[in-house]
Amino acid sequence: MANFYTDNPDLKHHLSHPLMEKIVALKERNYSDAEKFDYAPLNYDDAMDSYDKVLEVVGEICGTTINDNAEEVDHQGPRVENGRVIYADGTQRNLDLCRKAGLMGMSMPRRLGGLNFPITPYIMAADIVSRADTGFENLWGLQDCAETIYEFANEEQKQKYIPRVCEGETMSMDLTEPDAGSDLQSVMLKATEQPDGTWRLNGVKRFITNGDSDIHLVLARSEEGTKDGRGLSMFIYDKNDGGVTVRRIENKMGIKGSPTCELVYKNAKAELCGSRRLGLIKYVMALMNGARLGIAAQSVGVSEKAYREALAYARERKQFGKAIIEFPAVYEMLAVMKAKLDASRTLLYETARFVDVYKIYEDIAKERTLTPDERAEMKRYSKLADACTPLIKGMGSEYCNQNAYDCIQIHGGSGFMKDYACERLYRDARITSIYEGTTQLQVVAAIRHVTTGTYLNLMRSYEASEIKDEFKPTREVLIDLTSKYEAAVAKVTSTKDQEYGDFMARRLVEMAGNIIMAYLLMLDANRNDSFKRSAEVYLNIARAEVNKHAAFIASLEPSEVAEYRAE
Repeated sequence: MANFYTDNPDLKHHLSHPLMEKIVALKERNYSDAEKFDYAPLNYDDAMDSYDKVLEVVGEICGTTINDNAEEVDHQGPRVENGRVIYADGTQRNLDLCRKAGLMGMSMPRRLGGLNFPITPYIMAADIVSRADTGFENLWGLQDCAETIYEFANEEQKQKYIPRVCEGETMSMDLTEPDAGSDLQSVMLKATEQPDGTWRLNGVKRFITNGDSDIHLVLARSEEGTKDGRGLSMFIYDKNDGGVTVRRIENKMGIKGSPTCELVYKNAKAELCGSRRLGLIKYVMALMNGARLGIAAQSVGVSEKAYREALAYARERKQFGKAIIEFPAVYEMLAVMKAKLDASRTLLYETARFVDVYKIYEDIAKERTLTPDERAEMKRYSKLADACTPLIKGMGSEYCNQNAYDCIQIHGGSGFMKDYACERLYRDARITSIYEGTTQLQVVAAIRHVTTGTYLNLMRSYEASEIKDEFKPTREVLIDLTSKYEAAVAKVTSTKDQEYGDFMARRLVEMAGNIIMAYLLMLDANRNDSFKRSAEVYLNIARAEVNKHAAFIASLEPSEVAEYRAE
């Protein structure tokens, strides 16, 4: 019987990263919860054993039920009846099983019914769920919207809503509208305050994932006469109160089990979450960072599935008297797929650890004053998380799409047929580089960390790590690539030409990502021999990509950008 956690030793490698000991101690407040909850860990080993056991449950459910239901769900999909969503039969079975297994509200504190997991093992569960069924991860993974309620809502709202999420109620984030996609400043859904302190919402939302959820986080315009982000607030809508109907479910290319809805709000009762005017400026930004990390995990899960499907087929399929995996054209593709998978996964968990440290310090700061050292550390990890979140979402989703493409290519004509899972994977993968901010928007978010030196400082910190002698030649190559990256950044920034900088931004961000992922894989291989092959293959990929971008930037002057402008 398949278990998608125990069959993948790479996951345990990342779960046992040295920084996890610090993360767990902070999350558990030096294990003081053990005095209040009999299931809270007594020490680090006890906590890791708990994560391991829960992830094993996730792996078993995913490797059997969710994976086995995926094809049926893709064909059946959800439907609308009387303004409500009816999930595909397999989706409902998946949800019921996850609820019974207690796999909802994983990162929420125990006092509110959660498991108090750090972000890292929760993201690992998302990685596993995505491998089983990409679309179902959207439903299950939206439990992380509860983080916004936990961070910004008042205590009464936390007590009201978070235990419901932990018990298995679903969530959605209702942000986009027909005339406001990525430009959320244009949101016009109207929020009107009532004499009793509640609010009423009126308008339309579109492209809302799991839009008929039990609990909604809604971005709406609370300030009369405003047209920008400063007039937007965040609200909590409870489906039990009524007032919202599903007009339609979008007919999508992929992730067909996940209902993407158009919603009509008609005088729907809602509660203000946090403070007025901070809906977009503060709360959506926090919400989107978490969502982007979730999509990065989804991308890695799809990459994992695509690689495994391609590898299995290449071993079985025989042409010209031998398995096609023996042909260089095929085994090279597989090696590159595995290297891209491992590169995106190592950056995913590095980013998750960065998020963990600063988020936990933020939470501790609500209980006591942080020491100067703690505050400095929180600030440092917050900057690293802010830098790496768009990097992994952007590059991880692109690698996911490339691996899904190559998976079909290895299957040949069979991959174009619905008889094989790779056809569904290819359709599911496509959205990962679009929603929660396109790859192009991730570049916009990442470029300031190129120009301010965040990525360069991270490279330098990896360069200074202690490594075995066998990896020192790898480090020398990466030092050389880093110098080329520095020169490219200097060339672009010295021009003081905004259009030229925007034009070259993608290349600079990709160079940074290539070098950082190559460093991380080198450090993985230094700790675990099983990563040596991917570290070597990815180094070759990084070297080719960095040199290509460096040469392009060195040769193209600002005046030549005009050649690329649309007619």
